Amino acid sequence: MAVNALSWGAYAGFVALALYFNWHPRMFSFDGPLGACKLLVWAGLAAFLAYSIYCSSRENIFRSVPKIVAYHWGRQIGADLYLGVLLALFVVYLNEGALAAALWALPTLAFANLSILLYFGIHFDSIVAKFLG
Repeated sequence: MAVNALSWGAYAGFVALALYFNWHPRMFSFDGPLGACKLLVWAGLAAFLAYSIYCSSRENIFRSVPKIVAYHWGRQIGADLYLGVLLALFVVYLNEGALAAALWALPTLAFANLSILLYFGIHFDSIVAKFLG
């Protein structure tokens, strides 16, 4: 249980730092043609975070992973997850450059989609502007 608390404390610290260093006035503004999509990103983060906390209250991830990776599908799912994480870090690189991708890499490798959804929520407007013109 202490490891779970330490992990969630590290995630909370990461979120606080990410919001502090990336704060901008439109971060939680949901107006405009893609406002609903931005809201879905933030809602997706909230729902995924809530479910992750629920899961960690039921089982310890550090004890579960060795059991999961014993199965071929467990290894495939893990590879699939981290391939997606690396692709998302490539989007960070395209959006902000190598330094930002490097800074987001460690928390993203540790927290996976909880970090990626946070990044997409924070930087939604710049990602949309960059990729949709």
